[in-house]
Amino acid sequence: MDKLRFGTAGIPHSTKGDTLKGIEQVRKLKLDAMELEFVHSVNISKEKAPLVADARKKNDVVLTCHAPYFINLNSEDKKKFHASISYITNSAKILSLCNGWSVCFHAGYYMKDTREKTYERIKEGVKKIVNEVKQVDDKIWIRPEISGKKSQFGDLDELLKLSSEIEQVLPCIDFSHLYARTVGENNTLAEFRSILTKVEKELGKNALENMHIHAAGIAFGDKGEKNHLLLKESGFNYKELLKTLKEFKVKGVLICESTIPQDDALMMQKTYAGL
Repeated sequence: MDKLRFGTAGIPHSTKGDTLKGIEQVRKLKLDAMELEFVHSVNISKEKAPLVADARKKNDVVLTCHAPYFINLNSEDKKKFHASISYITNSAKILSLCNGWSVCFHAGYYMKDTREKTYERIKEGVKKIVNEVKQVDDKIWIRPEISGKKSQFGDLDELLKLSSEIEQVLPCIDFSHLYARTVGENNTLAEFRSILTKVEKELGKNALENMHIHAAGIAFGDKGEKNHLLLKESGFNYKELLKTLKEFKVKGVLICESTIPQDDALMMQKTYAGL
């Protein structure tokens, strides 16, 4: 990636229109990334995707996507397991037609299984996803995301291991989720430095130059994430995160998932530029 780009989860709220208008609005706001929200369904057709690709190129906006929420690659139900794979591969294929860059998803739940058993089943699913996506696009990143609840698969170490073992896989590092998942830890300059040092050690400098990041205000309890907030309503230390990203010369995309993504994305972009 050429630099660290800032963008919104979904079209900016000031958009008057659909995805195409949303991409144009991102550029008007002087942001330069946008995440397509496929959280309920893959809502861009094969016919419309080339138009999205043209808008992306014209406005120099990097596109990522979030695959549907109802995914569990640790399901013992074969039907649910394969449906989860389809949701992610279909998201990746449409994103590829849109000339997108990276698809993120919540991989699954531990349920009653051990962490080791959960890891192996999810690894099997991710391998199947990569093998299928590779047939149409061997450059799009497949990104299991750090999850905000302790009951969900996806802490930092699990995702770094998964990324080191499977080609075309890198983590989507949601710093707000990690903060909530660890009930208020991973929220200082030293801790942010430790996270990025670990990413570079495990996955190499290329991972720091191609990061897919999420950040938002967030509320949490003993079990982890409760809901998203505006950054100023949350204890999440986004200013120290931005300092660390600049210090490590991180490149890629930082997607804001606050309750008003447009406003907080602009605030983070301005803060980062002023460092």
